[in-house]
Amino acid sequence: MKSLAANNLTLAYGDDVIIDALNIEVPKGKVTAFIGSNGCGKSTLLRSLARLLNPKSGHVVLNGSNIAKLKTKEVAREMSILPQSSATPEGLTVSQLVRLGRYPYQGFMKKWSKDDDLAVEEALSSTNMMDLKDRPVDSLSGGQRQRAWIAMTLAQDTETILLDEPTTYLDLTHQIEILDLLFELNEESNRTIVMVLHDLNLACRYADHIVAIKDKQIWSQGKPEEIITCDLVHSVFKMNCDVTLDPLFGTPMCIPHGKGRCLIKEEIQKSIKVLQ
Repeated sequence: MKSLAANNLTLAYGDDVIIDALNIEVPKGKVTAFIGSNGCGKSTLLRSLARLLNPKSGHVVLNGSNIAKLKTKEVAREMSILPQSSATPEGLTVSQLVRLGRYPYQGFMKKWSKDDDLAVEEALSSTNMMDLKDRPVDSLSGGQRQRAWIAMTLAQDTETILLDEPTTYLDLTHQIEILDLLFELNEESNRTIVMVLHDLNLACRYADHIVAIKDKQIWSQGKPEEIITCDLVHSVFKMNCDVTLDPLFGTPMCIPHGKGRCLIKEEIQKSIKVLQ
């Protein structure tokens, strides 16, 4: 099983330090979710783990080696990433996009093979994109485009998959479909999945390990049932909430405080009027 870690990692854009001297070891064969407020550095950390952003100091370790010293195709055969936003060349079909996921396995001595065809077909099928494979990507809805990019990532067939907000632009049905797919990949083939997620309740439901980021560091990490508390949510998100159990899965479920139509409150007021 492949390993992924960061040692004393500092990340910055110019003089603006986003992550400061952070250490992390991604649990092998598990689903990990990065959570935190907007701008806390979740996506920046994910990009650095994938070697898309060079660190100011420190380094990322993949399978015991400094990732900066590995060849691009060597990294791409071990780890794939779906960035938060991706630009598609005009006119490129879904099938053509997904085929790009096989580039780490191509070379002067190795041409397109039946294994490549099979990997593309499986990726299209698992993301329910087979019927759309001949459509131009730029003609699809936002949710369909997202599934096409996820299919390309799956076609890369790596043991470690990094995804930056994979449910972006998806309606509720397709959010669950994609997260179920990633969960099954982990369960059936023991793949290491690392995701940035904004929905705290879905993170608790699907992740084995949660990493909460605040103040350029890891604020807390561990199993959802061990670390997701009202205090953590208030500290990381500046939000008051109640934390209860998901009635279907038994995982932590955050109920945020705030204004809104409160049926319980209305029933209490009705009861008071009756008593008066």
